[in-house]
Amino acid sequence: MAPVDLRALCLGLPGAVEEFPFNDREVSVFKIWRKVFAITKLDAPRLTVSVKCDPDLAFELRSRYEGIEPGYHLNKRHWITIDLESDVGDVLVRELIEDSYDLVRPPGAPARPTAPASPQEGSSR
Repeated sequence: MAPVDLRALCLGLPGAVEEFPFNDREVSVFKIWRKVFAITKLDAPRLTVSVKCDPDLAFELRSRYEGIEPGYHLNKRHWITIDLESDVGDVLVRELIEDSYDLVRPPGAPARPTAPASPQEGSSR
């Protein structure tokens, strides 16, 4: 996933904003209603993104993928850092960013649209 695609994915979620709270314009922090769901440095030599994650899922993912580590400078139990140039595919990255958004989205904040149900296999029209 390219930096421009990562940024577009994060900002494409309902109500998402990009902020730069660390007194520099290098670290992008994506939020929904002041709640952080993704942190990245889009111009880093090696692109990574940190996202919130269910602790049990985080443990499983870290054992399955070399490109997923405990959150860099974050609560290691609840955050993971994903190397986007590793064995972690774009589909999983998208799912983990969307899951992080869902985990931090406060009640009343815009919900992300769900994909329409696909027709069942073998159904006739």
